[in-house]
Amino acid sequence: MMQTVQLAISDREYAAAVREALGRSCAWHVESVDRPDPSQGCVMVLDEIAFARLPLPLSNPERVVLITREDTHLMMAQAWEAGIVSVVSADDPINTILLAIMAAALRVAKSRGAAAPSGISPSPDAGSAQISPQNRTTSSKRCKIQ
Repeated sequence: MMQTVQLAISDREYAAAVREALGRSCAWHVESVDRPDPSQGCVMVLDEIAFARLPLPLSNPERVVLITREDTHLMMAQAWEAGIVSVVSADDPINTILLAIMAAALRVAKSRGAAAPSGISPSPDAGSAQISPQNRTTSSKRCKIQ
């Protein structure tokens, strides 16, 4: 299954480098957008400019990867308040950026999976099996020491 990533990075060269790295690493459907669409249930990779355009509060901030150029306290505070858990620097190695994107994709998949019950999870209607104390067998255990 191909994951969709919305890429909203104003630096065209940097966006192309991230797009190329995503293409080499996994099967990603990358959409370059000027304004990300939070209504789509996909990973959003944003720079500060795209982040500033998003309406707050974010519905699913765990799927956002924010790439910052400046380590300002204001930007970090805004990201924290928005609930964004993946904030990386544009100076970080591209592999670090990819790891943040992959982690966000896993969080998206996990949140989708939480809505649908798993095949091995117990259903809420199922009662728990109890072992009656009367049915327990007790016997003395001996330890052999030679």
